[in-house]
This record gives sequence, structure tokens and C-alpha cells, in this order.
Amino acid sequence: MKYRSTVGDDVEEMIEGMRLALKRADVVITTGGLGPTDDDLTKRALVKVFRRNLIFHEEIVTELKARFQRRGMEMPAINQNQALLPQGATAFPNTTGSAVGICLTESNRTMISLPGVPDEMRQILKDSVLPHLKTLRGRQPISIIKIRTTGIFESQLAEMIMPGLRPDPGVKLAYLPSQVGVDLRIVARGADDHDAEQKGKRLAQHIESICGKYVYGHDEETLEAVVGRLLMEKFTNLSVAESCTGGALGAQITSVPGSSTWFMGGVIAYDNSIKVSALDIPRELIESYGAVSEQCASAMAEGCRKRFATNYALAITGIAGPDGGSDDKPVGTTFVSLAGPEKTMVRKSNFGLSRPIVRARASQAALEMLRRDLLSIA
Repeated sequence: MKYRSTVGDDVEEMIEGMRLALKRADVVITTGGLGPTDDDLTKRALVKVFRRNLIFHEEIVTELKARFQRRGMEMPAINQNQALLPQGATAFPNTTGSAVGICLTESNRTMISLPGVPDEMRQILKDSVLPHLKTLRGRQPISIIKIRTTGIFESQLAEMIMPGLRPDPGVKLAYLPSQVGVDLRIVARGADDHDAEQKGKRLAQHIESICGKYVYGHDEETLEAVVGRLLMEKFTNLSVAESCTGGALGAQITSVPGSSTWFMGGVIAYDNSIKVSALDIPRELIESYGAVSEQCASAMAEGCRKRFATNYALAITGIAGPDGGSDDKPVGTTFVSLAGPEKTMVRKSNFGLSRPIVRARASQAALEMLRRDLLSIA
């Protein structure tokens, strides 16, 4: 991506932004503004830029009505607006929402407009946009590989990778940090598709030989899906006990299709009384060490494993903030425990001051602890 611009909900601003983008690049992708309401203005701007009329597509309305009917609902009349497309546009199917993607080409310039909802945008991008871009004339063969890591900072990864980094010509490496990990994106250009692919693979192999223990997946793989696959391969299962994450770990796990084959269930033991009654933690233990402690975390995991009769159990207890911290246990202090067939382990971390970030990082850390144990990674 050479340029990125953001404009407000103003047709004139959008027209100006689109025209500038088309001068800069052969392919322009926009997101947002394709809904059925009056504040969705992208199509109004497109017809001005390309000097086209809006054409009604009955087949789009038919599909929308059928989708609403499958959900036991009647389609609101306003959704018919989503069947209006600029004349000559190609519609890219949206299997998760109501707004189709729009592709317009003129004078060797292509503009693709996608919904702003992230899941819808990603689905259309994967299923329609990327295959379409590969058909365009004059494209340079390119290979993109994403290596997904967690449990290590961007700067630490760079210090490990940079000293021996010798990429082939036409190969670039980018670091893409998030709150729960760092993705490494390799973009390789070559004389043909095979050449580009081999260049990318060489760099990927080099990186993984250096920092492989932090790598949990590739491309769009998620940690929870990787953990689920490992549990299935080993014919084993999992349960969870959560305090400060309040069900976030369970939600992350059950976002994986088919997780019912390896995930048995969980307990949100937020109040200490639930830790005692649901997980059989001795009240004296909590009184002596506190609910946010190594001892409580391990007891939660062991109690959960016993209650659900699972091979593995994960437990999280901590101070998500913004209140509740102390000098000994500041906000962000979190204990993650894994109880397995052979041992119980606990790790103490501080995941920062933001409540959402603490919860997200704690859930990711718990899954990573299990992944490493299943693979016998120290």
C-alpha cells in the first residue's frame, strides 16, 4: 500500500479523495459507506467520479430477502438501496452482511469499494478482491506470508532477526504489532509466481529458525484455533476458570468452529465465594494469599480440572483495573495457571493499565502457555 487517506462523511470530500487516489495508483480500495441509510455516501461519490448512473439489481434484493427470511425476519424496505450499483460495476458477494462489494474499472484504473464492517470487508477481500487483482494485466508476481508470534515484543523480535537478515532482492519484512502479539509480514516480488513464492519462503524459514518458539501460526491462523488442533491431535480436552477476564478466554476458545470436541466448559469465578463453592478452593487459602496470587491461580486451575474432569485446565486471576491495585500488586498484575496430567504451573505477569488490554493479553497468555506445554516448548 503506497497511500492511505481518511475522509469524513461528506460527498465532496469523498469525491476529492477518490480522484486523488486514482491519480496516484492503478488500484484503489475504499471501505465504509455502503449501508442503506442516508449517511452511507460512498455510492453517491462513485457515480460522480465515474460519471455513471445507479442501476437497480433485482437479484441482489432477492438474495437479501432470502437472507432475512432465513433469520425469521422481514427485510426492511430501506435495504433495497443496497441493490443500487453504479452502471457497469461488478458486485462482489457478501456472505456475512448485506452490502455487496463494488468494483469499477475505467482507463486501466480500478476502484473497489468494500463494507466498513471488518468481518464483511475481510470476507469479500479474501473471496473476491484478491482473486480479481491476480487477473489484472501488468501485475508484478507477488507472494505475501504472515508469520504470527506472541509472548515477545516487537523490539525483541527485531534484535533477534536483524543481525543475520539477508533477504533476496525484492523482498521486504514488516513488523505489525498488536495488543496480543506481533505479526511479521513478508512481501516478496519475483520474476514469476514461483520465484516470488520461493523468495518469501526462504526469508520465512530464516526467521522461524531464529525465533520459532514464539511462532504460533501463519497467515490468518489464530492461537485458539492452533491450540484446538493440538488438543484434537492428542485426543485431549480443556476447561477454564476465569476471574478478571470474566469469560473472555472462554469466548475466544468457543469462537473456533468445532471447539465443542475439545472444550468442555468453564467457570467465571469472579467473587471469592464462587471460587470456594464452584472450584473447591479453601477459604483459608484466599484469606492467607489473596485472590490474586500464585496459590489461588493454581488452586483455580486444579479445581477446574477436577470439576470438569478434563486433562487440562487454564485459570486466570488478576487486577484488570483501573482500580484495585496496591504497591505489592499494581494494576495489571495477573497470574495464569495451567493444570495438566503431570504438573501445575503458574506465571505472573503485568499486562498494563488498560482493562481491555489486560483481559485480552491474559487470555492470549493462557492459550500460549497451553500451546507450549502441548508442544514441549520451554
